[in-house]
Formats: sequence, structure tokens, C-alpha cells
Amino acid sequence: MPLNDFAYQRCLNHQCGYTCGPEEARTACPKCGDLLDVLYDWNRSKPPSSLKYFEEMWSRRNEPLRFSGIYRFHELLPFAKPETVVTVGEGQTLLQQSDFVGTYVGMKPGRLYLQYEGMNPSGSFKDNGMSAAFTHAHAIGAKRAACASTGNTSASLAMYCAATRLMKAVIFIGSGKISYGKLSQALDYGALTVQIAGDFDDAMARVQEISRDLGIYLVNSVNPFRLEGQKSIMFRVLEALRWEVPDWIVVPGGNLGNSSAFGKAFMELKELGLIDRVPRLAVINASGADTLFELFEHRGLRWNGGRANMSIVDHYYQELDQLGRKASTIASAIEINRPVNLRKCLRALEFCDGVVRQVTDQEMLDAKAKVGAGGFGCEPASAASVAGARLLRDQGIIGSDERVVCILTGHQLKDPTATVAYHTTDQEQFNKVLGSRGVKRASFANRAVAVPNDLGEIIKAIQLYS
Repeated sequence: MPLNDFAYQRCLNHQCGYTCGPEEARTACPKCGDLLDVLYDWNRSKPPSSLKYFEEMWSRRNEPLRFSGIYRFHELLPFAKPETVVTVGEGQTLLQQSDFVGTYVGMKPGRLYLQYEGMNPSGSFKDNGMSAAFTHAHAIGAKRAACASTGNTSASLAMYCAATRLMKAVIFIGSGKISYGKLSQALDYGALTVQIAGDFDDAMARVQEISRDLGIYLVNSVNPFRLEGQKSIMFRVLEALRWEVPDWIVVPGGNLGNSSAFGKAFMELKELGLIDRVPRLAVINASGADTLFELFEHRGLRWNGGRANMSIVDHYYQELDQLGRKASTIASAIEINRPVNLRKCLRALEFCDGVVRQVTDQEMLDAKAKVGAGGFGCEPASAASVAGARLLRDQGIIGSDERVVCILTGHQLKDPTATVAYHTTDQEQFNKVLGSRGVKRASFANRAVAVPNDLGEIIKAIQLYS
């Protein structure tokens, strides 16, 4: 059997008590409909007694398992047997200390770090979770895999299907809700792409129905194995910090898979005695897709030890329907009104003493320009973490001497249209792409300098602007 029998799945609702083996392909509890967790009998799996154990894995990078930035930490997500893991070398990502961006945020030198997940093979953090979900799908014999996507999930799924030839990809996108940089990946990798009239939430509802009716493996982050792979982002952060826990992890909030996975990672590391404290967690919504912020900060929704009052959520969703309000933000990767991992994120926020904030498209694009000027281009959604850290610093919640890690979730070429529009000299293009989103100015634009085709004029321009 390609899956380990000390791994199992359990309903997030402990009152329900439903459990099943790792071989089941479920995205919800069949008894109560809640989310599922992948859990382990740690006494049988025998994880290492110290995180320093993983330093040895660097000397084994000739092995595909240990070359992967996910399965280098296989002992902390051991649902599949080593010989059955599917990897394309994902997770070769970088934690970069950046004083340039830190100054913008308001941090003292040496205190702000950027975890750059845009270095993954498909250009975003999604490869972390996709590798784990793909491994599980292959282990149970799946031949087709599907997702709803604002772009990054589809690019990642299509890449794994194309690179391994193990499955066919079926991708659902909403109308006009995906950047060309991401759509081009799914098309180039050969995925069947289905565009429906609606937004991501509509596409998510349809893909769940299609997956159930046609028996297609669903790889969206409602899949608990996706989050197992996304835990590894935190393992790499700790590794880069020589196993010291930072004070803050700041992450964009869309479908809330990352925040949920990060919370689970720290819960397990603490349970295993591999860390002695946990960082605080900050989840940053776009103001045009701020469900978590509204529920958590304004309506008092809390995990409450697993007894979250979900009627608050139901009432809010009814309001969204009555008002016909759809998510709307330039940060397409987090343009989601109904995050499927809401309950898991609430659990993570409680465990990590977390906070939730929202930032405008203006704030994200300005932060994105600063990240780019510091040498790490990112897509708009990624910059929510930096904009959020700056806001929390202004509010005095993050101290200037605390150690802060901002997660940059995707590469800048994921959405070049937004980047070019921000820096353009063409006001019409700026208004078309960004003005409609409420962006009034490009505070840190690096505009091209127009000069005649004349050597003297070119020299003058260089001397004037350099």
C-alpha cells in the first residue's frame, strides 16, 4: 500500500468524531459536512526529536525526496511512503532578509524577512500543496484531477499533470477573473479549461459538484492533503532562521489555506516538542474581498475551542447574496468571498494569537512596488502581506524590533498587466486597469523616459535621471 497506515483523516468537528483511513478521497465529513484534517499516530511514525535532524537532508539532495523542499521534511507529513511521493523539485524557495522593504514597513534593520514562494516551478506557493495532493491522488489511482481557480491553482495542477503524465487536468475559472499570466500556464500545459459565467465562488461550487458526480479527484485546498504540503513553507522558514521561531508570520488571506496550514504546522511542532513557542499570525484580506476581516474583527467570530458560532457566517453570506456583492480586487489570487478553509483558519488564529486586517488595492500596489524595487517582484496578492505588516506596525501591534516574516505567495510575472499599468505613463491604461479598482496614484512608479532617437538627447536623459 502506497499510504502509511499510521496516517488517518478526522473531522474538524470533534463532537462528530468521524475518522477514515488515508486512502479515502474526501473533501468534507460525510456525517456532518465539516472539513477534514490529516493526522498521524506520532508514536508509530516516530518523527525526529530535533528539527536539526533535517540539516542532514541537505547532504542527500541527490535523492528526489530530499531535493524537494516539501519532502525534505517528510517525517512531518508522512502520509505517503517515500517511494511513492510525486515531486518535480518544488520548494526551492528563499527566505530573504530585506532592510529596504523593512524601512518601508517601519522595522528596525535586520528584522523583516520575505519568504519568496514565487521561486516554485509554477511560480507560486500552490506547488507546495499540489505536490502533496497529487501524491495522494496518484496513490489512490486517480486518473483525472480538477480545481476551481483564480489562476495559481490551475497553473500548478496543470504543470504537475503535464510534467508527470500521470493524470489529466480539468480546470474551472470564472468569467474575467483570471490574469493572462496564469491562464497562459494552464493552456500551455494542456489542461482542459472550462470558463463559467460567474466568479471563483461559483466555480468552486460547480467543481465540487462535478468532482462528486464524475468521480474526479478535487485538488482545491478544501482537500486536506493540500494543506499538508503547505505546512512545509513554515518548515523552510524555521530552517532558514536556524530553527528559531519568528515573532510574526504575515500572510495574504484568500481561501485561507496557507493560514490554516501554518497554524497546523505550529500546532504539530509544539505538540512534538520541536519548538517551545509559536509566532503570532496576521492574515491580510484585500478590502474588496474581506470576509475573514468582517467576520473576525467586526462580528466577533472566533474558533472558541471548536465551538465557533457559524450562524454568524450564515447570516453574513445571506447578506452578500441579498446585496449581490461579489469579491472585487486587483489581487485576483485572493478575490474570494467564501473561503473554504474558514474554520481551519479560525483555529490557527486562536492557536497563534492571531489578528486579521484588510488593505486596499492602493496599499497593495504601493507595497508591491517597494518589494519590486527591493529586488523581489511579486504578484499583487503577495504584497498584501507587506502592506498588512506596515498597517500593523502603524497601529503599534507589531513592534519595530520584532522579527517578522512576510509571505510572498507568487511571482511578479503572474500578473504583468497590473505591474505595467502601475508604472505606465499612459493615463488611459492606468485608469482602465487600476483606476476602476479605486487606485488613484502610483506612489512609487518607475516610469519609462521618452526621448527622441538622438544620441545627444539620450545622453542628456541618462545624465538627468540616473
